[in-house]
Amino acid sequence: MQAACSHCGTLHRLNESQVGDLRRVQFKCTQCGKPTLVELERRAESTQVVSPLPAFARGAGAPRRISAYEEADSDVRLPPGKAISITVIAGPSRGSVYPLERPRIILGRTGTDVPLDDTGVSRRHCMIEVRGDVVRLCDLDSTNGTFFGEERIRAAQLRNMAEFRIGSSVLLLTIRSRVDPDA
Repeated sequence: MQAACSHCGTLHRLNESQVGDLRRVQFKCTQCGKPTLVELERRAESTQVVSPLPAFARGAGAPRRISAYEEADSDVRLPPGKAISITVIAGPSRGSVYPLERPRIILGRTGTDVPLDDTGVSRRHCMIEVRGDVVRLCDLDSTNGTFFGEERIRAAQLRNMAEFRIGSSVLLLTIRSRVDPDA
C-alpha cells in the first residue's frame, strides 16, 4: 500500500501487515520530516485501477496508445492578443522562462516542452492546456504529484500570477497583453 506525504507529496510504502485493519495511520515523512495522517477506506466493492505499462516498459515497436491529453481538439487555442509564459521561480532550473507557443504543453524531466532538471519531476509530469482565456493544469499521473497552493491536485484552473509546484520546482504562470511592435 502506498501513501503520499500531505506536505511534500513523497510516496511511502506502508507495510500492510502492520497496518492491518486500522482506519487511520500516521507516519513521519522521510523527505520533509513532517507527520502525515492517512485515513484508510477498505471496501470490498471498490475497484482497483490498473494502468497499462508505460511506453518504455513495452519495448520498441510496440503500438503507442494516444492519451486523451494528446487528442486533437479544436477548443484548445492560445488567446489572441495575450502572451502566456511559465517561469521557474524556485528549484534547480530557477530563472528559466518558457513562453507558450502552443496551447498544450507538457512539463517534465526530459523530452518535453518545458524540461526541468529536477529529480523529483517525472519524465512527463503535468500538462498545461489553454482554451482561450482558461488555463488548466493537469497532473499526468506523476509519481510525486502536482501541487497548487498546498494541495496535491489532478487538475486546477490557473489565473495570472498563479504558482504551482512539481518536484522541488515552483513555477509561475504569467498572462500579459501582447505588445504590437508596429503600433
